[in-house]
Amino acid sequence: MPDIGQLLVILPVLLLSLTIHEAAHAVTADWYGDPTARRLGRMSLNPAVHVDPVGTVILPLLGILAGGFVFGWAKPVPVNPANLAQPRRDFLVIAAAGPASNILLAIGASWLLGAVPGGLEAADGPAGTLATFAFAMLQLNLLLAVFNMIPVPPLDGGNVLAGLLPAALAEPYDRLVRPYGFLILLVLMATGWLYRLIGPPMSLLMGWLLP
Repeated sequence: MPDIGQLLVILPVLLLSLTIHEAAHAVTADWYGDPTARRLGRMSLNPAVHVDPVGTVILPLLGILAGGFVFGWAKPVPVNPANLAQPRRDFLVIAAAGPASNILLAIGASWLLGAVPGGLEAADGPAGTLATFAFAMLQLNLLLAVFNMIPVPPLDGGNVLAGLLPAALAEPYDRLVRPYGFLILLVLMATGWLYRLIGPPMSLLMGWLLP
C-alpha cells in the first residue's frame, strides 16, 4: 500500500498539472477565435471545472494502489472548428498546447529541484518536502506530455497527427481511428505496450531535465 505522504503529493500535483493542461487548450482556442471554452468557464485554473471522475480521480488512484505509473486525464475542452480561421492548422496548435504546457511545467520543476539544497538527496523537513514535490511535478508532467502525444485520437497526439497529415489522409485516419481510440488505449495498457511506447521518450526527457 502507498503511504499517505505519497498520495498527498502525487494527487495534488496531478490535479494541478491536468488543470493547467486543459486551461492551456482553452486559452489557445480562445486566442485562435473560438470562444466556446471561455463561455463554458473552461479558461480557468479552478480544478473543479476540469475534473473527470474516472480520468482525474479513479484511474490515478488505481495506478498508485497498483504500484504502477500514474497518469490520467481531465474533461476535454470543447473546440468548434467552425470558429477557427484555418481549422486544420489552428486545431493542431490548440491540441499541442496541452502537452506543451506540461513540458513547461516539467522544465520549471527541474529548475526548482536544482535549486533545492541537496536536490533529491535533501533531508527531511522543508527542503525534503520541496524536493519531493518538484520531482513529482517533473515526472508526472513529462508522463502527461508523452502519454498525450501518442498519435491516437482523442489524445492530443492524434489531433496533432491529423493536422500534420495531408487532408486526403487526415480525414480517413480520423474517421477510422477515432471511434476506437479508447479501445486501442485499453489494449495498449493491457498488453504492456503503452509503457513500451512511452518509456523510452520518458527516460530520454528525464535524463535531460533531472538535475
